[in-house]
Amino acid sequence: MTVETIPQDITTVLFDLDGTLINVDMHQFVPAYLEHLSTCIDPQMPIRPFIENLVRRTVELLNSDDGHLTNEEFYLQVVEEDLGITPQQFQDGLKHFYRYNMELLRSFVQPLPLATKLIQRCHEKGLKLVLATNPVFPRPLVEARLNWGGMKVDDFVLITSFENSRYCKPNPHYFEDILVELDCPAEQCLMVGNDTEHDLSASHPGMTTFLVDTWLIDRKPQFVPDFRGSHLDLFRFLGQLSAVL
Repeated sequence: MTVETIPQDITTVLFDLDGTLINVDMHQFVPAYLEHLSTCIDPQMPIRPFIENLVRRTVELLNSDDGHLTNEEFYLQVVEEDLGITPQQFQDGLKHFYRYNMELLRSFVQPLPLATKLIQRCHEKGLKLVLATNPVFPRPLVEARLNWGGMKVDDFVLITSFENSRYCKPNPHYFEDILVELDCPAEQCLMVGNDTEHDLSASHPGMTTFLVDTWLIDRKPQFVPDFRGSHLDLFRFLGQLSAVL
């Protein structure tokens, strides 16, 4: 990777969260989250069917090209259809979870010391930052994971969550909605993530991509990253970007 190959028109960096800015095993985190949420919604509700249903419906959401509902509205609709949980019950359960149970998930998140330096380097360059985490979680849980990783909500001009998103990665509409929200051309955006499908699909609308391979999730060889390397390689890469005036 030479300086000549580094794009010099980047103004905005989109960061994935899990496996990119924090170290977390989602195969453990997601069931733990859903188990706590189930208990908060109804302590008498069988936990296993709730988890299995939400996981199945989340896979459906990841593959959906509908977009007429926000992702939050999707969840509110399917839990009522499938489990008889009213939207008010679900939202009340979430509020209880935020207050009493969410902190119990902290142990699943391991901070990455270099993450704050990556954020700082971007700010030094004058780059806008987006937290482009797959929006299947509510905003408070996204913010909690960010804080547990030692980072701040104020570092980002936009954070995607299930409240403000209609699509998920790897759907290109997810990235297109971000571009519309920021009023920014794709050519000025860099997507940074560890997932060969979800994050590299940002190349569809024309974003530059950097695959962080420290905790690589290798799903499909459909996309080829523009750049690839460790977190330290990424830190050096960001240092070679032009400052935004």
